[in-house]
Order: sequence, then C-alpha cells, then structure tokens
Amino acid sequence: MEASCKEKDEKITAKWQDLTIMKKFNQFPKVRKPLPAEFQLIYEKEYLINRCGKSLVNQIGLYLEGWMHKLIASSSRIKDEDILEIGAGTLNHIPWEKQYATYDVVEPSRLLIETSDRISAIRKVYQSIADIDGAQMYDRILSIAVLEHLEDLPLDLAQAALLLRQGGIFCAGVPSEGSILWYIAWRFGTGVSFKLRTGLDYSIVMKYEHLNNWFEIEEAVNWFFRDIEIIRVPVSCFHLSLYTIVLAQGVIRERCVDYIDSKLE
Repeated sequence: MEASCKEKDEKITAKWQDLTIMKKFNQFPKVRKPLPAEFQLIYEKEYLINRCGKSLVNQIGLYLEGWMHKLIASSSRIKDEDILEIGAGTLNHIPWEKQYATYDVVEPSRLLIETSDRISAIRKVYQSIADIDGAQMYDRILSIAVLEHLEDLPLDLAQAALLLRQGGIFCAGVPSEGSILWYIAWRFGTGVSFKLRTGLDYSIVMKYEHLNNWFEIEEAVNWFFRDIEIIRVPVSCFHLSLYTIVLAQGVIRERCVDYIDSKLE
C-alpha cells in the first residue's frame, strides 16, 4: 500500500513538473517569419559586412564586442581545456583563448566558417548542439552574441548544459536586449548605417534576428543552473549597459533532462 501511494505521488509530482515547464517556456519554440523579398536579396551580403567589420560602424560594433570576448576568455579556470563554442561564426573568438587543448564549434553556416582563416584551429564543426555525442564533455561552453537568436532557447541551453563536465562553466555574452542604451546603439548606429547603404529599415532585420530579450535569456539560464554571475558593460546598471555576460555553473541535470524529454513527447 505504501509503495503504491509513493508511486502515485511520484506520478503527480512528475505531471506537475511537466506542466510547470510547459507554462514557463510556452513561448518557445519561436517562429522566425521570413524577411520581405527586398531584404532577402541583400541579407547574406549584409550579414558578412556586419560580422567581418566591412563598414566603419560595423568595425566600431566589433570593437565594442571585444568586451564580451575579453570577459569570456578571462573565465578560464584551468589549463588545457576542452572548449565548445556555440554559434562560432567567423571564429573571431579563438584568438582570445590561449590555453585550450581542443576547440569544437557549433555553426550551421558553412559560409561563415569558410571565410575564416582560423579554421585549422578547431577540431570539429557541428551543425547543431543535438549532433554532439553525449559522451563528449567540455570544461567550458561559450556563446557570444548567439542566445538572442535561438528559436528554441531553453532546449538548446538544456542540451548544452548536459555537455559540461563537473565544475564546468557555461559562458555567454549577449546584447542587453531591452536596455535603453542598447536600443540607442543599434537604432542610431547600425540602423542609420544600414539605411544609408540600402535604403531599408534595419528594425525589420532586428526583429528577424533577435528573437529573445535579456529577461527570457536570464529566466532560462536560472532554470538550468544553480550558480549565476552577471557582469554588465560598460556600466553595471542594466539600462546603461550594451552587453551582459553570464557565467553559469552547477548544472541542474534533472531539469535539463526533464525539459528535453518534454520536447520529445
């Protein structure tokens, strides 16, 4: 009788947890609506301009992103780390890392990888986090200006967390999406440059690219990790910051597994 009651309680608890997860992240996965035709014609070219610093404004943007690269590189705790970078783009973070043993990347765009002269520095390229064998573990998992783009942020974060070794660190740098300073920066910096170059409204691109704001990212990280450190630059106040750095440790494996399982049902 006691065993039967215990089993019933466990089923009720499991059902409650499933409902809690579904409610907490019910806005995911998000659907990225196609860009208007005139944007599609120039999108690939403009993306490379943005990521390779081929305009003065983009060069300034990449210089400012250096804050994220520097702070994430400084999160290294041991020598000869196994590192995974999610959304590695043109591999522009690699020069900031000095003591790694292996460097794997997740990057779905072959175009970005192939334009980099640092491709010889990486061990393996994955198309998605789900492609990585669960037996492959990492000391640090990095993400720089990527989490805001993910259609199913909690799923990708849960899958990444399970790839961390005991004591491993998840390090993410994201725009302070939702802050006043970030809005001013893209609206009157990149936005004006884009308008002058193409005649088009950059806010359309921002809505297409940036699916997640800071508050959604913070909620997901806090759900899957116990210990979180937040660093903002250039000012610690959220609304006066351009970027936010998240250093997360203490993976809550049960929540990660539960969430992944809930997506497979």
